[in-house]
Amino acid sequence: MNRARCYKPVLIGLALVCLGMVFFAQRQLDGARVKLGLTRLPPLENAPPVLAFTTEALGGFRGLIANALWIRASELQDEGKYFEMVQLADWITKLMPHFKAVWVHQAWNLVYNISIKFNDPRERWRWVQRGIELLRDQGLLYNPQETELYRELAWFYQHKIGSFLDDAQMYFKRYWAEEMVKALGPTGRPDYDELMHPQTDAAKARVKLLEEKLKLHPRVMKEADDTYGPFDWRLPEAHAVYWAMLGLKKAKREDLIVLRRVIYQSMKESFERGRLIDMTYTPTVELGPNVEIVKNTNRAYEDMMSEDPPNREHMSIAHRNFLAQAVYTLYTNNRLAEAARWYNYLGEKYPDKPLLFNQPDSVPARLSLEQFVIARVTEDINETSQDRVTMIVEGMMGSSFYNLALGDEDQAAGYALLAQKIWSTYQKKVTAYAAQAVRVGLAPFEKIRSSALNRMLDPAQGLVPLLADQLRTRLRLPVGATNAPTILAPATTNAPAASAQSPP
Repeated sequence: MNRARCYKPVLIGLALVCLGMVFFAQRQLDGARVKLGLTRLPPLENAPPVLAFTTEALGGFRGLIANALWIRASELQDEGKYFEMVQLADWITKLMPHFKAVWVHQAWNLVYNISIKFNDPRERWRWVQRGIELLRDQGLLYNPQETELYRELAWFYQHKIGSFLDDAQMYFKRYWAEEMVKALGPTGRPDYDELMHPQTDAAKARVKLLEEKLKLHPRVMKEADDTYGPFDWRLPEAHAVYWAMLGLKKAKREDLIVLRRVIYQSMKESFERGRLIDMTYTPTVELGPNVEIVKNTNRAYEDMMSEDPPNREHMSIAHRNFLAQAVYTLYTNNRLAEAARWYNYLGEKYPDKPLLFNQPDSVPARLSLEQFVIARVTEDINETSQDRVTMIVEGMMGSSFYNLALGDEDQAAGYALLAQKIWSTYQKKVTAYAAQAVRVGLAPFEKIRSSALNRMLDPAQGLVPLLADQLRTRLRLPVGATNAPTILAPATTNAPAASAQSPP
């Protein structure tokens, strides 16, 4: 009996010694795992109670449970039962918060598969928003070094919100723009000094909204703007670049090429439609090109080609397309000197490649800048299609008047200039023969221009009343006028010669 009593303290003492040895050994093992890269992250901190319980209490069994749930989720995916998958995926993320595949799969399911089940844009946006928040607010919290999570989040901004494939995309764009206006003001251009050093209560509130709700940090935004911008942060392309750039900074994987692709693709799209002209006069948003980022977009393409030699030839096609579009866009925005420089650069960069893909033998020496821009608009000028060219000229003038009504005078002037160049080029071609001029010649430019203006001022098919009044004011027409008087054609502006020099 006494001997049994002596054994108990000894056993307890041995147990305590063993536990102490295990404690110190485990610490050494944990340190070695970190050094060898076997442990990607430290234990979860500040996790919700349910997540902390499941990851710690279940131990190794949570992997078995997660596998069973994942198998069932895959079966539901094959059966098209996306709503049923939502709860299963939520459980899996709680069991295995470092399992990146389930975060990506679940977010994609919310953004693409479930959202399209709803016809109401508001309901559709709620699911898109949930998918974005799942990756942005939770997935990246536990997996800050996973390249794929950054890539998918950036893709949602670039494709689901920024592209035009979803029927509700204009609602998405407007909702997101309104959210950013709350944080940045009506211009979409941050005051970085104020945001990085907030002094007033209003500035502190904006920083709180940015960092806590939208997970945007002013210093990273400024870095993105300085490196790739300037951006209009009301538009999704800026956020696609932001998250891809943040992924490049944080991710420690070798497959960073996917993030670089998102950057140059989003910059190209931002160049084409990265300026929010207006969201006051219509229920959607009016977008225009962001011509200020031509140089940075070109650099993004060239950096990408140098970093990915195996795909260089493939990307060079996209690069040529971008440069050709940049020349045309700069020209139509009345930036003739810049258009000339970039047109020359296009010829220097690809001297042995066609610059117009519908005319394989077209090279800078054979086409002037004006001929190149006109050829990008239409092939019909060379085929003497009278009706088609008339429609193009009138459409160009309609775009000119529309931009003038919105107050975008540069783009209005660019469209007007291009319309007159197309009219002059066609007339010069067909008037080489008097008989042909009578048969397929165009109406006087003044008449086509007046027709376009009358169409824009027509209450039944033209601009909304407020825009129509603004257009009349800028053209000095009588209030309420619905028929334009004969007006003079715009003065011809000679584009500067495309001198041999590198782009600005």
